Amino acid sequence: MTMHEKRREARREASGNVHVKFTDPEPLEIDGTLMDVSINGFRMAHDCASLRSGQVVEFAHPEAKGRARVMWNRILAGGVESGFLVVLR
Repeated sequence: MTMHEKRREARREASGNVHVKFTDPEPLEIDGTLMDVSINGFRMAHDCASLRSGQVVEFAHPEAKGRARVMWNRILAGGVESGFLVVLR
């Protein structure tokens, strides 16, 4: 079976620490690892299963900082991957 690419923007590999914080539903800060970036988003690996799609977070990583919306989460055996759409830099 062939998988079709649904991404609208090209991604490139990236690395470094990512710090994310949010206050809704309760204040929480998480740290993770940057996996890739695009013009308007990024993907990170972390271990916080309470992060939810639709949440708006503040973020900082080596290439950008600002606010982003959580677009998706993938729960894996070794942790969580999340994709973010940057809403304000």
